[in-house]
Amino acid sequence: MIVGVPKESFPGERRVALVPPLIPNLKKVGLDVVIEAGAGSAAGYPDASYTEKGAKVLPDRASVFGAADIITQVLCYGSNDETGKADLPLLRRDQVLIGFLRPLGSRQVVEEIADKGVTSFAVEMMPRTTRAQSMDALSSMATACGYKAVLIAADRLPKFFPMLTTAAGTITPSRVLIIGVGVAGLQAIATARRLGAVVSAYDVRPVVKEQVQSLGARFVELGVEAKDAQDARGYATAQSEDFYARQRQAMAKVIAENDVVITTAVVPGKKAPVLVTADMVRGMAPGSVIVDLAAERGGNCELTRSGETVIDSGVTIIGQINLASTVPYHASSLYARNITAFLVHLVKDGKFNLKIDDEITRETLLTRGGEIVNARVREFFSLPALAVQA
Repeated sequence: MIVGVPKESFPGERRVALVPPLIPNLKKVGLDVVIEAGAGSAAGYPDASYTEKGAKVLPDRASVFGAADIITQVLCYGSNDETGKADLPLLRRDQVLIGFLRPLGSRQVVEEIADKGVTSFAVEMMPRTTRAQSMDALSSMATACGYKAVLIAADRLPKFFPMLTTAAGTITPSRVLIIGVGVAGLQAIATARRLGAVVSAYDVRPVVKEQVQSLGARFVELGVEAKDAQDARGYATAQSEDFYARQRQAMAKVIAENDVVITTAVVPGKKAPVLVTADMVRGMAPGSVIVDLAAERGGNCELTRSGETVIDSGVTIIGQINLASTVPYHASSLYARNITAFLVHLVKDGKFNLKIDDEITRETLLTRGGEIVNARVREFFSLPALAVQA
């Protein structure tokens, strides 16, 4: 079987789905690799580095889709709403598609993918289990985003992050608040601490308190209790508007005390909850910075504009999206390891081995045989349950 890696087409996307050092791992399970010319160049992986490891470089996108039994991308159609639809005519029935597909986004898009008859796997649906850790692309990319968010904040903040003792006197450290302690939040805490800031963090899930403290940060307790704050997959659940109103009221003072606020709170398939109001922003000191990692989902800050930077009352609100793409070398390496582990899981002796009774396979399988077959996605879009899953 042949794995095909096309060049990412989303505007500004610099990652690549497979990196050269991992090609021998795929060859061990009977997979050959073809890659579109220039696919890895923006991430720091030239074509020659792929051919050295045994991959074949093809001249254009159509050649890759035509030759490959399995297509792996970072942003497939679904997560790439700018240019991804152009790939639909290149897909064929029973071809395998693996990547970020945003399965809880647009029903029409998912149905269009299903109509092509492809067997697609949405990597963002990977279960959070010990077996699946090496395949968890969502966590890998969140790590990159959390790291880069802090660097962006440090660059825009007109202050030093660490405490400095100089001949001219002592400079107090900056104060950084992380809202949402998932993978991105934990990486943001660790990065801000390494830069010397005083860090605090808040999450509706009290179970993360120990993780926050283990990184040397203070866990903020607002006295506002969430109901069923965490789902079975470990993600924060959506709360009532009454809860968010009480949360915002308690949060205002905490935000005003900080120089930097980094928000990471998202709920799969839903608009991001607004946690930072315009009034809270205006209560911060001029020069303060907010980096909103939920910008693509509408933003945790009321003033966030997706893909833009806004200045209001002297406070900079950064809504930059696709942060993982700004560190493409290592983001690609992490993603490629996830994809390689997943392919090794799916392929045995050079043949595609689809076992629906396996949780990893079942939870990530999105479409097959012209149908949306993922039970969670069908329930989300109010589609009738399939009598027998494909």
